[in-house]
Amino acid sequence: MTRRTAFAMAAGTVTGSLAINTATASADAPAPGRPVASGANPVLRTALITEVTPRDNWRVTAVAIRYADPIDIRGGVIPPSAFQVTAGLGGQSAARTVTRAYPNTVARTDDRPNAGRPGRYLVIELDPDDANARASGTDPLPLHRAYTVRQVADVRTPDGDLVLAAGPLAIRNDDVITPVVDDFTAGSFTDSTGFELAFRLYQPEGFVRSPGAAARYPLVVTLHGGGEVADNNMTQLTANRIAVTFAKPERQRRHPAFVLAPQIPLPRPMDGPDGTDWTDPKVRAALVELIDAFTTQRPVDADRLYLVGLSSGARGIFNLLPRRPHTFAAALATSGWGDPSTMEGITHIPMWTDHSIDDPVVPYREGRFGKPGTWTLMNALESAGAPVTRGEWANDLPKAEFEARSRALLNRARRAGSHVLFTSYTPGTTPVSPHFAWAQTYENDVVVDWLFDQSR
Repeated sequence: MTRRTAFAMAAGTVTGSLAINTATASADAPAPGRPVASGANPVLRTALITEVTPRDNWRVTAVAIRYADPIDIRGGVIPPSAFQVTAGLGGQSAARTVTRAYPNTVARTDDRPNAGRPGRYLVIELDPDDANARASGTDPLPLHRAYTVRQVADVRTPDGDLVLAAGPLAIRNDDVITPVVDDFTAGSFTDSTGFELAFRLYQPEGFVRSPGAAARYPLVVTLHGGGEVADNNMTQLTANRIAVTFAKPERQRRHPAFVLAPQIPLPRPMDGPDGTDWTDPKVRAALVELIDAFTTQRPVDADRLYLVGLSSGARGIFNLLPRRPHTFAAALATSGWGDPSTMEGITHIPMWTDHSIDDPVVPYREGRFGKPGTWTLMNALESAGAPVTRGEWANDLPKAEFEARSRALLNRARRAGSHVLFTSYTPGTTPVSPHFAWAQTYENDVVVDWLFDQSR
C-alpha cells in the first residue's frame, strides 16, 4: 500500500517517428539481474518528474524512463544530445532543453556532480527555466502523455559497447511524479452549516506505520495566498512551497508533524471589502471546525498547533489569532495585513513575521483594503506590550548567510526576552516579485526550528 492510499478522510503521432503509449507495458515485468550491453533494452514505463519551486510555481524538471534491464555505462557519460524531449501543451508542441542524462536505481533526480548509478531508470534532466517548463497555470496542466522522448544517438560505454540503441520510435509519459506532493492525501470537510473546504494532508511516517501508538504529533496548518483560491485541491501545494517544505523528508526527520493544507473554493467568498478569502466568515468558521475536528480525530499534540500563512494567508492569521487566542502555540506570517486594534489580544503568542519593504501588492506599511501591513501591525503589537525584535537584510542572500542573519536575530530576541520577531527585506532584493517574500521563509531551518520549539 502506498502513502497515497494509506488514508481517506473524505466521504498520438510525432513527425518523423511513431509515439507509443508505455502504459501497456508492465513496470513489474521480470528482468535479468545484471546489466546488458546489447542495446536491446525494452522501455516499460515513462514518467515526468516535477518540482515545486519556492517562488516560481510548479515545473517539469526531468523525465524518468524505466527499462527492462539495468543500464550500466561503466563510468561513461551520456551526452544530453542523445535524447530529444518535446512538451505538447495547450495545442502547441515545443522542445525542452536536456541538461543531463544518467542511469539510476530510482525515478529520482540526483544533484551530485557524478549523478546516478547503474539501474533500470534513465533520468533525463530538463532546464527548469525553459519557457514551457511549467506544470500549472491557474490549474494544473494536463501532463499525462503530454511529453514525448526520442533517442537520436546510440549510448555506449567508454569501450564502445552498445548500451541503448537509437531508433525511430518515440515514447510518451503516462505517469507524473511530484516528490513530497505525492505524499499528501486529498480530502474534504463539510462544516455544520454545509460549507465545504477541500484539503490536502501529510501524515508523519510514525503515524502511518503505527496509527494506534501513543505518540502525539504537532500540527502545521498552512494558509495559502489569494492566487491559490480554486477548486483543484492542488495549487495550495504546488504554487509555492509553504506546505511542501514542512513535509519534505529531511524536515520530517527533524520535526515529524501532520501538515494540513486547506483550499478556499470558488467562487471566491467575499463579504465586504476586506472580508475575502480566509477572513470571510464562512471560510473562517469552516477552517476552525476543520482544525477542531482534526485534532480530536488524530493523535495531535493540542499544545503544538502552528499557523503558517503567506499574503492573504497571513491576513488570515492576523484575523484568526485574536478570535482563538489560546488555540495556537505560534505563527509564521509573511507579507500580510490586518487590524492593529486586535493586536492587544495576541501579545502572548510567539510570532515570526516578514515582509519586503518594497512590496507593491501588500504594501509594507499601508497593507490592503484599509488594513495596515506587517510594519504597522508589529508597531501596534509592541505598543500593546509585546517586545518585537526587528532585523533587516537582503532577501536574495545565499541560504547559509540568510540563516546566519536569522540566527543572530533569534539570539538577540532571546537575550531581550522577546517572543515576537520581525524580518524586513531590503528594497530590490526579493527575486521575481517584491511580494514573494516567503521563498526563503519556509526553507529557513532557523525559523522552523524556532517554530517547533514553541508550545502553548
